[in-house]
Amino acid sequence: MIIHLKDKYKKEVIPKMKEKFGYKNDMAVPSIKKVVVNVGFGRYVTNKTPQERESFINFLLNDLALITGQKPVLKNAKKSISGFKLRKGMPVGAVCTLRGQRMYDFLERLIHIALPRSRDFKGIDQKSIDKNGNLTIGIKEHIVFPEVSPEKAKQIFGLEVSVVTNAKTREEGLELFKLLGFPIKNT
Repeated sequence: MIIHLKDKYKKEVIPKMKEKFGYKNDMAVPSIKKVVVNVGFGRYVTNKTPQERESFINFLLNDLALITGQKPVLKNAKKSISGFKLRKGMPVGAVCTLRGQRMYDFLERLIHIALPRSRDFKGIDQKSIDKNGNLTIGIKEHIVFPEVSPEKAKQIFGLEVSVVTNAKTREEGLELFKLLGFPIKNT
């Protein structure tokens, strides 16, 4: 029987974290607040015609919506940079912020399906967790997610997944991710 991530957090993680760090109540235990999925596509659209650019951006937004389960928001360039052939106001990325049940569903697919399917995956490095206990993972190919068909993918793009917690230290964040079942390497 598979225990969902939210239930696992309530039944297993909270008691173990209270025991290890000495929290007085359940609300003091660190938890996952949001997941931010980020895609930068500036280099893919710089040398394309406006029609090709529009086509690629629509393809990318559709795939990102399939992966996250919600519509992504386009992010535009804040200033022009001639070296990168970038104009102010040109779309350069897309971002999705997941909270609540969508966040837990996405994390379950990430932990149990996408990461094990990615090429040469040996675990998440502990250096990926910052001093505030937040985890940032770079995924080179978006086709590791089961929602995306590799045959239909015109172009393969990478994405960044940031898991934001309310942990106060790196050790608390690391323990939280280990107890939740994230495949973190032991060093």
